Amino acid sequence: MSVDFNGIGPGQVNTQRTTVDKGAGAQSSQPATNEQAKTQTLGARGENVSLSSQARNLKQLEQKLGDYPEMDDDRIEQIRSALENGTYKIDAEKLAQKMLEMDKSIFG
Repeated sequence: MSVDFNGIGPGQVNTQRTTVDKGAGAQSSQPATNEQAKTQTLGARGENVSLSSQARNLKQLEQKLGDYPEMDDDRIEQIRSALENGTYKIDAEKLAQKMLEMDKSIFG
């Protein structure tokens, strides 16, 4: 059983060059050619992307959250200081409640 890909059968050689092969020799013009091809392809398709209002709101929220630091350095310093001088108090009941809430959220 023979397989014919693009009109090439067993023992035949493809004499046509692809656009990738042609562009390989002229490296200086390749980036411009790729950009032109992308623009022409997008223009020819007429594709359009629109985001829902929910997606736009999520994007804005993501940008706002990016402005906040990952860690609250002041709070970390307060806890570190309290641990060092022995004044850090743990509310066991509050801790247990938080653990139960986390367990419920994980295991439903």
